[in-house]
Amino acid sequence: MAAASSREIVMIRSELVQALSKDNPDLRVDEVEKVVDIFFDEISNRLADGGRVELRGFGAFSTRARDARTGRNPRTGDAVPVPAKRVPYFKPGKEMRERLNTV
Repeated sequence: MAAASSREIVMIRSELVQALSKDNPDLRVDEVEKVVDIFFDEISNRLADGGRVELRGFGAFSTRARDARTGRNPRTGDAVPVPAKRVPYFKPGKEMRERLNTV
C-alpha cells in the first residue's frame, strides 16, 4: 500500500492483485487479474443497468440520481447548465462500520 498523505493509505488495483496473488499461490497473477476485472466489470454493469450489488458484511453499491442544476465555470464565473445524471453510491455494511470504528 502506498501512502498518499500522512493520514491516507491508498491501495491501487495492481496492489490488490498482488495481495490476492500472495494469498492464493495456486493461482497465476494473470488469473487473479482476470477475476478482479470480472468482479469490477460485473458491479459496473449491474449499476449501469439500474441495479444494485450487495456484498454481505461489506456493503452495497447502488446509484443515486442527481437533478439538473446550474453550475459555475470556475475560470470565468459564467453560469453553466449541468444535466441530470446518476452517480455511484456505496453504503458500508454493519460489519464494515463496526470494523472501521473499533478503538
